[in-house]
Amino acid sequence: MQDENVMEEELKERTKRFALRIMKLVDSLPRSTSANVIGRQVIRSGTSVGANYRAACRGRSKAEFISKLGVVVEEVDETCFWLELIIEGSLLPKEKVLSLLNEADELTAIFVSSIKTSRGNQKS
Repeated sequence: MQDENVMEEELKERTKRFALRIMKLVDSLPRSTSANVIGRQVIRSGTSVGANYRAACRGRSKAEFISKLGVVVEEVDETCFWLELIIEGSLLPKEKVLSLLNEADELTAIFVSSIKTSRGNQKS
């Protein structure tokens, strides 16, 4: 149980750092119509990852936790999409975005694994 609490706190902090990095990235986008639209989208999805994870941690049941983690996965996957558009649309150099995209991929893997584990535990 204590390991779960430590992991939970680490993920809360990690998703908060992710949101802060997303905010800095959006502030560095060029001033153009497409960058403004994509910037609003990526900041919305990227910052909601941590907020939704915190909500999942407050879930009243295992089923609610799993459901809310599904929202986290959707948000982090959406963030990947917007980051890919920033790269492929040449809004920022790939090197400036790649570490955030890698972090988003890692977070996706962590949360998908958490869902699978929680579902397995729920059946036991």
